[in-house]
Amino acid sequence: MNRLKVISRHLFPGGSSEPLRVLRSSECGSSVQSSGEEVVVVHGRRTAIGKAKRGSFKDTTPDELLCAVMTAVLTDVGLSPDQLGDICVGNVLQPGAGALMVRVAHFLSGFPETVPVYTVNRQCSSGLQALLNIAGAIRTGSIELGLACGVESMSLRSVGNPGDLSSRLSDNEKARDCLIPMGITSENVAERFGVSREKQDAFALSSQLKAAQAQNSGRFDQEIVPVTVTVVDDSGRERRLVVRKDEGIRSGTTLEGLSRLRPAFKPDGSTTAGNSSQVSDGAAAVLLGRRSAVEALGLPVLGVLRGSAVVGVPPDVMGIGPALAIPAALRQAGLTVDDVDVFEINEAFASQAVYCVEKLGIPLEKVNPNGGAIALGHPLGCTGARQVVTLLNELQRRGRRAYGVVSMCIGTGMGAAAVFEYPGP
Repeated sequence: MNRLKVISRHLFPGGSSEPLRVLRSSECGSSVQSSGEEVVVVHGRRTAIGKAKRGSFKDTTPDELLCAVMTAVLTDVGLSPDQLGDICVGNVLQPGAGALMVRVAHFLSGFPETVPVYTVNRQCSSGLQALLNIAGAIRTGSIELGLACGVESMSLRSVGNPGDLSSRLSDNEKARDCLIPMGITSENVAERFGVSREKQDAFALSSQLKAAQAQNSGRFDQEIVPVTVTVVDDSGRERRLVVRKDEGIRSGTTLEGLSRLRPAFKPDGSTTAGNSSQVSDGAAAVLLGRRSAVEALGLPVLGVLRGSAVVGVPPDVMGIGPALAIPAALRQAGLTVDDVDVFEINEAFASQAVYCVEKLGIPLEKVNPNGGAIALGHPLGCTGARQVVTLLNELQRRGRRAYGVVSMCIGTGMGAAAVFEYPGP
């Protein structure tokens, strides 16, 4: 990096930071490859995010949510599904990570049997991991085009039985910590790193207000696929409706209201329903390809994948994951925090989001400019893909070349991050 600075000073004595940024991205990317070999994002769509158990998607199966976004992405760009080399779907709560469910969605979408599909479960990063898996297949030359998706119905499936585990778990502290409830890990972060209730509530309020402004101004309209569903009310009556709006946004949120909420996980804690992510339903899909193949088909380039990283952290403070994953991904991309225009950091809990933002020195105005999971919701397997869709639409809206980061913490102690470049109009 010092060598780049020296070269930059020789080539651009005026001291502009933009030439160094160009040098970083072109010479220190995630792999040294010609532009034709780059992994690019063509397009992405998502459903609205529904309130689990009581929202508009409470009776909608995840295969239907997935079908809506898979179909919309390809229809939007005029691509036939038989041109896809593979499909990867992130899911957490369905049996077998939804392996059967996604193949059903595949056929409901009208995709041919010759196109394969599989699922991945890296908990809260599953949607992003699906994208990284497809990107890896493109980089190795296995495929030219692929679809990365994420889906979750937290209405129909809940986090529950951890499965079949060894009795030796109780003898190993780290293994034992993997069973700590997520809310308690939030309290651990707040206590260990001094994140006050006031800071958490202020962050939560900001998320709600930004999301409300984004929704009211129509900023989400371009990324959301309207989904027609049947909802059954308490009396058993059915009604049809079209879901177009995120349901978790509370435009009337106030700091006073948040401060009155009781701790949700321990009596003397600071994590509440108001400064935690919401339990939600939703789906998202992102079309990726090798740049040369994308350009040959005349498809647009919405973004370029510049770097990614997944890291491990102590399970009892799993929320700190982005604080380690983001620097690792930025190093791979040859960038710094200062080079990034927008950070989409999943707001699993305000405690961990605040810690990560402060630890990395990220200006708050760069973080989740359209709100995050506290306001929008966190459908586990969907979130990573949803964040990518929201990020690239935001960068495109700004109308110039820009960089963005997607990141999230991961249950059992991990963090994931990916760096994208919007190449400009």
